[in-house]
Amino acid sequence: MIQITPQMRILLAVEPVDFRKGIDGLAGVCKNVLGSDPFSGYVFVFMNKKKTAIKILVYDGQGFWLCQKRLSRGRFCWWPDKRELPLMRLLVHELQLVIWNGNPEYAQAAPMWKKIAS
Repeated sequence: MIQITPQMRILLAVEPVDFRKGIDGLAGVCKNVLGSDPFSGYVFVFMNKKKTAIKILVYDGQGFWLCQKRLSRGRFCWWPDKRELPLMRLLVHELQLVIWNGNPEYAQAAPMWKKIAS
């Protein structure tokens, strides 16, 4: 079992990916297309063209984890528009919203850090 913690860096691939790819294929996308090291421990999130499924790839120091969620009905309601950069950074609560088919742009969440008065 894998746990996503606030300390993890989450990178979302903006362009859709061919979901016939497995661990090795997605690791190749990370390296060759996204310019990121798949062994970095970053959490990589991918979407298929139909927006009906997401895959999450992460290396835990011993091996890769590949998780997939496919909706039984409908499509994921949010995914970033095509941008200049192939990757978008997400926070943990934003990834949780995406997994549950929510929109992180409209989420009301407490700030990640709170300044302490001295």
